[in-house]
Amino acid sequence: MFNKKNRIILLSIIIVLILSFSACSGQIKEDKKPIVSGTENDTYPIKVIDSYNREVTIESEPMRVISVAPSITETIFVLEVEDRLVGRTDYCNYPQEVENIESIGGLQNPNIEKIIDLKPDLVIASTHFEKAVLEKLEEAGIKVVVFYGEESFDGVYEVMEKVGQVFNEKDKANLIISDMKNRVENVIKRVKDLDEKDIYYVVGFGDGGDFTAGGDTFIGSMIEMAGGRNAADDIEGWKYSLEGLIEKDPDILICSNEDGTKESLMKANGYKELTAVKEGRVYEIDKDLLQLQGPRLVEGLEKLSQIIHPSK
Repeated sequence: MFNKKNRIILLSIIIVLILSFSACSGQIKEDKKPIVSGTENDTYPIKVIDSYNREVTIESEPMRVISVAPSITETIFVLEVEDRLVGRTDYCNYPQEVENIESIGGLQNPNIEKIIDLKPDLVIASTHFEKAVLEKLEEAGIKVVVFYGEESFDGVYEVMEKVGQVFNEKDKANLIISDMKNRVENVIKRVKDLDEKDIYYVVGFGDGGDFTAGGDTFIGSMIEMAGGRNAADDIEGWKYSLEGLIEKDPDILICSNEDGTKESLMKANGYKELTAVKEGRVYEIDKDLLQLQGPRLVEGLEKLSQIIHPSK
């Protein structure tokens, strides 16, 4: 038999156990709250708003994914979920391992039949993706999301965050974004008080015309972020004149590192007369580091900075 004191102790223990169980139950219910787009979560289904302003529900973690953009492919690799990638475009060429993944064709005209045959859980597209292709894939019962941001680092961060959400890798995506932001800030601080140099970025030249990054382009702003002054800041868009270039006679020319580009440039009419060409201030860069709105964009900024201010 329990005396009064023992009964009080036993009752106290029971009350504590009841309260503890209630707290645990409350926590379990909290963990199973409905998923709201834009919040931290580790369960599916999730809802995302894509760049076509479509609300897309992803019922379960995608295990078979097709990328219809080089920037998306690179983002998938940097998030380390490339084992889910079963298809990519002809233009997805980085990293090298992507060559082992089956191609579904071009950006604007992917092979619909091949996409269907690959049985993807999800197709992720970006810029240049035709709405007609989207409609055909949806008619075939294939889920599609389209992610692209403005041409800026913020645009890259936005897409990184969205893709991270789709793959339940938001924490990893946020770490990558944080690292990119720090690297951008370091470049800006490094060149802050250094003398600016006139930089001309060569997009095209020769019989087809002369093209560069105008003052309203993101590449133009990257040149300024890297401590340079865009020699073509007096135009909008990409078309420039050879006469204008000769008159500007910029300090540095930067061109693609594709085979033969630099050699051809230095022999081209008008270009061979530029001081930068005569004095060997023509530098090469992987154009995808500047022109592709993906995770390597920060590497492009760093390389620009090193070209413009190599000893700083």
